[in-house]
Parts: sequence; structure tokens; C-alpha cells
Amino acid sequence: MTDKDVTQMRVGEFSAGIVGLRSLMEEMARNFSRKSNEELKHHMLKVLEKSNYIPGSAREDYGRAFVREFRKFMGQPIGEEAKEGMEIKVLGPGCFQCDNLEKTLMEVLSEIEMPASVEHVQDMGEIASYGIMGVPALLINGKVVATGSVPPRRKIREWLLAARSSGQ
Repeated sequence: MTDKDVTQMRVGEFSAGIVGLRSLMEEMARNFSRKSNEELKHHMLKVLEKSNYIPGSAREDYGRAFVREFRKFMGQPIGEEAKEGMEIKVLGPGCFQCDNLEKTLMEVLSEIEMPASVEHVQDMGEIASYGIMGVPALLINGKVVATGSVPPRRKIREWLLAARSSGQ
């Protein structure tokens, strides 16, 4: 596991960075693909709580999120939970600009104390499915608000506050 092995994932209506998730899923791929969701949840919680803070009150939510991420990783069907709250996507292959947009976005969300599900989509096939011609791109609740560059912090803040007030 490297310092960069932090995966952003949705836990309930919030986003959390999990250290070691990708490495664990790679290790589990061969022997756990046919295990039940309950077995996956138990194993993943046991391993990941050693290097991540998992609040007792949210343990079940984390467990379900880990199973969902593992099933996605394996290309298996998942029963997606209903999404609540703001849904934000950063589209980009993981370049400096894309990572900078994600970092700035997370900082602004913290500043304005806005819960949101944030996903950084790095798969070029998935990015292409959005019809986006330039990266990084920023989507707020399915609406493309920026492409091709990192918008100024004040503009990101404006878009987030507007989306919250309009209930988009």
C-alpha cells in the first residue's frame, strides 16, 4: 500500500477517503468474488478499520459501501442505494489539473459545510460517455458546469451554493 492508495467513495450521503481500499480489493479479487455480501462486509471492515477511522454509528453504512465498491471493482451487479443530497463528479484521468480540481472542490465543500457525494471518474470510457470534450470537468447533480480547466474557487463556491438553494 502506498501513500497514494486513498479511494474516495460514497458512504450513505457523504464522501469518505479510504486508505488501502483498492489494494484490499486487488488482494480479494481471486478468493472473494463468490462470497456473500455479509462475508465481504465482515472481512473488509475487519481489514480496513485497522488503517481508517470507521465510526461505530456508521459501521453498517461503511460495510455496505465497501461491498458496493468491491462488486463494482469486480464488474458484478450491485444494488445501488438511493442517492440523497448533492452529487458531484470530477471527470479527468488523474492528472495534476484534475486532482487540483478535486482538492479545491473538497476544500470549498468543507468551508461552506456542505455534505455531498464526490466521485472522481478517471476511466476514459466513462468520461467519454458524458460527451465531455475537455478535462478536467465538473458536474454538479448531473449538470456540466465546467470543462477544460480548474475554475476559480469563488466560482465553484457560487455553483455549489446555487445548486443547494435551488434544490437541484
